[in-house]
Amino acid sequence: MKRILKLLLNRIFLVGIPILIQVFALVLVIWKFSNFFVYFYAICTLLSVVALLRILSGKVNPAYKIAWIVPIMLFPIFGGLFYLLFGGKKLSKRSRRKMKAIQEKMIKLLGHNEMLSQEIKAKSLSAANQSYYIENYSFCPVYQNTTSEYLTPGERMYARLLEELTKAEKYIFLEYFIIEEGTFWNSVLDILIEKVSQGVDVRVIYDDVGCLFTLPYGYHKQLERMGIKCCAFNPFIPVLSTRMNNRDHRKIAVIDGYTAFTGGINLADEYINAFNKYGHWKDSAVLLQGDAVWSFTVMFLSLWSHQRNTDEDYEHFKPMTKDIKKFFSDGYVQPFGDTPLDDESLGETIYLNLINTAEQYVYIYSPYLILDNVMLTALCSTAKRNVDVRIITPHIWDKWYVHAVTRANYDALVENGVKIYEYTPGFIHAKSLVIDDKLAVVGTINLDYRSLFLHFECGVWLYQTQSVLEVTKDFLTTLERCQPVTLADCRAVKWYKRLGRSVLRVFAPLM
Repeated sequence: MKRILKLLLNRIFLVGIPILIQVFALVLVIWKFSNFFVYFYAICTLLSVVALLRILSGKVNPAYKIAWIVPIMLFPIFGGLFYLLFGGKKLSKRSRRKMKAIQEKMIKLLGHNEMLSQEIKAKSLSAANQSYYIENYSFCPVYQNTTSEYLTPGERMYARLLEELTKAEKYIFLEYFIIEEGTFWNSVLDILIEKVSQGVDVRVIYDDVGCLFTLPYGYHKQLERMGIKCCAFNPFIPVLSTRMNNRDHRKIAVIDGYTAFTGGINLADEYINAFNKYGHWKDSAVLLQGDAVWSFTVMFLSLWSHQRNTDEDYEHFKPMTKDIKKFFSDGYVQPFGDTPLDDESLGETIYLNLINTAEQYVYIYSPYLILDNVMLTALCSTAKRNVDVRIITPHIWDKWYVHAVTRANYDALVENGVKIYEYTPGFIHAKSLVIDDKLAVVGTINLDYRSLFLHFECGVWLYQTQSVLEVTKDFLTTLERCQPVTLADCRAVKWYKRLGRSVLRVFAPLM
């Protein structure tokens, strides 16, 4: 009885049931109309034709197009109407104005460093072009006077985060997809409460869907009562809307404008192996100290302003000129943020730029491989021109259907010379890409459709830093604990499993 009561009072049930009722009501209305009005059937068929034309002429990813075209062709009455209601990225004029204002503010605050751009150009035109792209489409410039430290596994990041949080004097900004009560978060929370008592400005953003099973409902109000300013991003509400697809998948910690963390690590115990969820959890992060932290400060404040409808003076959070410290810098650092609210696939393009310019090797960590044709072609063609392309994925999965799609891509990759390895001790959650001992990206972006096209994401582009070599060293060390995937392994899969994976792969963009 207690279990039934708990289920009925569960937030998923309370919100999910109204959404299912809305879907059922919509289907029922369409079905009834189609039974009684022959004209309605004709109108719906016409809408499906319109939807198909709109899909084919749109700028969206081809994989997303196919995922919609198949159900529209199979169910012309429902398919076209559902696409027109829920299928595109429809922003209101008000949202577009807000987004444009935020972008203009970011451009003004972050500026451009022509001297550094020219320095990179003198070293490598390819690297300079990549940096140019990131600045022009994420508005974040390249920096020096910044120390970058690659941190893996999660236990190292945990220790460094606690260490840096205790040093905070002015402000602490935390933005995470998942926060869960336990050893990790409770240790952080204790410090945050102490810092609030010392007059430090503490702010937290967590994703409401990401924390659906990990935090109690209204947790942001609990934090507010402790003196911690808090927002639950894009709250999970009982309204049928495509906005629910756009989640805040970023992981950002900013302390006093001098220190920032990002990477794959959320504030939950499995990320530091304090809790064995899927075997050993392999993750990574990057710690920045210096000028480049300003980009993360602006990124956080931009989303905070969007959530709270405030218009703060961001300059108030920038270290004063007299207080600016000198940090050891051995290369170039360029943070960036990606948003699903525009037509630019920034994260995917950054990855593609790196892959397509590699000369010796491409090493990739990703928990998922839900690839569109562009990414699949880039990886295969790079391997075909004798570049050593290696990807490490999990052996123990967190979601069976996602892992099924991941493995559905193995065949085409391995057949074309890409080397796939599964991390046998457990789950790989790290998201990084490194090439040729020169360039790397460490951040929050998975090689899957949701990360590349639907989520708010972030990362750091690194050029000629010591941390680039640390990523490579870590990858090669991790390979020793991995199992290679052979072409024979791919072909040994039963035909019905292959068929199932193929179906999942087609509809993966809608998952």
